[in-house]
Amino acid sequence: MKIHDLKPPAGSTKRKTRKGRGEAAGKGKTAGRGTKGTGARKNVPLGFEGGQMPLQRRLPKLPGFNPRNRVAYQGINVSLLDAHFADGDVVTPVELADKGLIRKPSERVKILGDGDLSTKLTVKAQGFSKSAEAKITEAGGSIERLARVLSGKADEPADEASTTE
Repeated sequence: MKIHDLKPPAGSTKRKTRKGRGEAAGKGKTAGRGTKGTGARKNVPLGFEGGQMPLQRRLPKLPGFNPRNRVAYQGINVSLLDAHFADGDVVTPVELADKGLIRKPSERVKILGDGDLSTKLTVKAQGFSKSAEAKITEAGGSIERLARVLSGKADEPADEASTTE
């Protein structure tokens, strides 16, 4: 069998109904649109709701610009890490969610530099501020940038070059 021998099964394809092609065709004259009115004349504007105030005008206009492809991070300060983790612990988004510091481990996490850090931690997250990175390495810990959002258990570093000891 070759590709030119392939055919859809019998009865699976149907010819398109040709509307407005004469009375004998079955969908002639008004072409299934009824008689008169806006719907019969092909001039219904997009979003028209029959005179009712349309949805796009009923909803409030939000101020500013809201990009569709915005990447949102859950921010965690180093002071929280210091308060909730012991010396030598490995901090991942899953661990942070278990302690109730973030909502979901499936969302991106960024470590921020507010506060002081005295414990030596290995921190794995999707983002780090420069000040947080400096405070973690200054305390003797290390950071690992995660390439993607964790599914729950496995955590992989972005690449070997971004790991700081």
